[in-house]
Amino acid sequence: MKKKDLRRLSRSELVDIVYKLSEQDGQDGNASAEDLPLAEIAAERERLREQRRFGQLLRSTVGILLVVAAVAVLISTLIMPVIQVSGDSMEPAIHNGDILLLFKTSQYDYGELCCLAWQNKLLLKRVIAKQGDIVNMDADGNVYVNGDLLDEPYAENKCLGECDISFPYTVPDGKLFVLGDRRDTSVDSRSSAIGCVSHEQLVGRVFVRIWTAKN
Repeated sequence: MKKKDLRRLSRSELVDIVYKLSEQDGQDGNASAEDLPLAEIAAERERLREQRRFGQLLRSTVGILLVVAAVAVLISTLIMPVIQVSGDSMEPAIHNGDILLLFKTSQYDYGELCCLAWQNKLLLKRVIAKQGDIVNMDADGNVYVNGDLLDEPYAENKCLGECDISFPYTVPDGKLFVLGDRRDTSVDSRSSAIGCVSHEQLVGRVFVRIWTAKN
């Protein structure tokens, strides 16, 4: 039997051959070792075992990777979305092109960065006030919440900006008053086009910056 013929045999067929040859070797005292391809058969059986083990390992690895990928997609979609910033309204804290990891939540605190959906776009803004708070802004762009001047080291180019609402302004129930850090260019809750943000519009708060486009 040629080696290429052995490669076509199943494991059970190889076992049968080994058994028959061993039996023949015991009964035929004239049979020489050269007439019995036992070493070849043993090597072939080992090759098949390795092939089968590799196949099992490959299937197991692919299965694990598919599960990990599915879990990652679910986490990204349902819990921690990833976004890329488009625009400079959050300069200098966040830059155009930065990649951010969000965390979906129903709780937003003062000063936190939040991502919101507006007209099929995702906007990044900072939470300034919550429902019931009274917001005021002076001509220099200083922001007051419930009569207290906010310390805003993150704000750049303070001004009234694109503002068509009247101050003092009371934040409606279930809403957040948000502003961009770059006050001269940001379109935010100062404009009635966007107004205060409902919780249904919120995509998540910024958890961490994964990559920055600066420099």
